[in-house]
Amino acid sequence: MSTKKIVVITGGSRGLGRDMALQIAKKGLDVVITYHSNKKAAEEVVSELKNLGVNAFPIQLDTSQVSSFNTFYESLGKGLKETMGSERFDFLVNNAGTGIYKPFVDTTEADFDEMMNIHLKGVYFLTQKALKYLNDGGGIVNISSGLARFTFPKSSAYASMKGGVEVFTRYLAKELGDRKIRANVVAPGAVATDFGNGENKTNEQKRKMVSSVTALGRVGEPEDIGGLVAFLCTDDARWINGQRIEASGGTML
Repeated sequence: MSTKKIVVITGGSRGLGRDMALQIAKKGLDVVITYHSNKKAAEEVVSELKNLGVNAFPIQLDTSQVSSFNTFYESLGKGLKETMGSERFDFLVNNAGTGIYKPFVDTTEADFDEMMNIHLKGVYFLTQKALKYLNDGGGIVNISSGLARFTFPKSSAYASMKGGVEVFTRYLAKELGDRKIRANVVAPGAVATDFGNGENKTNEQKRKMVSSVTALGRVGEPEDIGGLVAFLCTDDARWINGQRIEASGGTML
């Protein structure tokens, strides 16, 4: 039976989520990652996590399908008991998501609903249903975006949902305080991942523009974010609550 703290990370099979999982494992915490469809990628990450000496397993989840959440938590509870000797966990990192780059005038209701279901409604109800399984004294880390503070065209639907998540996080911090559960937001700036068709990785024009308005003079990498999320899942961060921490290298200061 494991006595380590346990972290559940949504969207942990690639990009930012993968690096978060690895950095959290380096802190000695057990990790469960969810994946949307790429089971092979998730299993590869789990193998890396186990090589770091922690317990880990993957579990499928579509964060836009609220109706699937009860079944997800039942499966998670069983997996936790079998793998880690506990049906409960300590930290939830709401990281899973996709992006849409479309001008406001072209954004459809379907686009809007997709962003809302994944980034706001899904996060809201996945967290609500987590409360039964979340240990007192644990924490919630919601991943937002620098785009909730500064604006680049074509992200109005996505960024609006992230703004909602930031407000939601403050309410979580207030309403879960009696259980000593902390809730914080990490807001990455532009990061070179496959997110949103890899815009920040392959679009040289955008990369130059972002670098030119960032104090540290470059686009972010996944490794720039994971350590911050890992820190928030440790006792060193016990007095940080209800906060938005932006990790953007100083974009548009």
